[in-house]
Amino acid sequence: MAITAADVNKLRQMTGAGMMDCKKALTEANGDFEAAIDVLRKQGQKVAAKRADRDATEGAVIAMTNADQTRGVIVSLNCETDFVAKNEGYVAMATKMAEVALAGFPADKDALLALSYEGGLTIADKLTEQTGVIGEKIEIAYYEHLEGACVAAYIHAGNKLGTLVAVSGSAPEAAKDVAMQVAAMNPVALDKGSVPAEAIERELEIARDQIRQEGKPEEMVDRIAQGKLGKFFKENTLVEQDFIKDSKQSVASYLNSVQSGLVATGFRRVGLGV
Repeated sequence: MAITAADVNKLRQMTGAGMMDCKKALTEANGDFEAAIDVLRKQGQKVAAKRADRDATEGAVIAMTNADQTRGVIVSLNCETDFVAKNEGYVAMATKMAEVALAGFPADKDALLALSYEGGLTIADKLTEQTGVIGEKIEIAYYEHLEGACVAAYIHAGNKLGTLVAVSGSAPEAAKDVAMQVAAMNPVALDKGSVPAEAIERELEIARDQIRQEGKPEEMVDRIAQGKLGKFFKENTLVEQDFIKDSKQSVASYLNSVQSGLVATGFRRVGLGV
């Protein structure tokens, strides 16, 4: 298939690799971006983003918890322009929709859209109304919810990114610290047991290919690949990551130091391309 300059630039923004390397990778992958990222990694290229954040244009991401911090929600209200997204009324509308979500705690986005907003309108009705008023497409792009013994919410970068973290005991400040960790470090899973088997096999395949290209003996390939997988878990699973406020300890160690036996039980993250 034809590879456009826009495609090449998109992959370059996702990975940090050179233009020609990106073009070759896309050509080899027949335009498949995920496959092209794997091609670059197998070639030993520096890939800045192993995963792209959720696709979004503009809007406001609101994360909040209930009064006793046992439930939290994130609502991403998307629009077309930054001008609309920064409007106080727009942010207030997104906040109210998050409040409706928190009160009703629906199971999914479709259930959220059916909830009552105000004046006899559902949230879906309100979105349709405001699309006509503002003149831009407005939609709830993402809705996430989380329950736990203690849930903390964090909003970063001018309503561009929201996170939730649940921990096993009453430790709101520690939970907030870890919510900031999720925002900064974008883990792919809670722990290594939560990483899908296909993702693990993908990492092993990439590692084996890199090792073979380095000329290592075949009998060493699997052992070295397992070592690389261990590094992947440390860098990409929340509890094994270095804690951002003290890199000498992991997130798991930090939580245990706050309260013996305290662990993270879940997280959610929604961002507008940040």
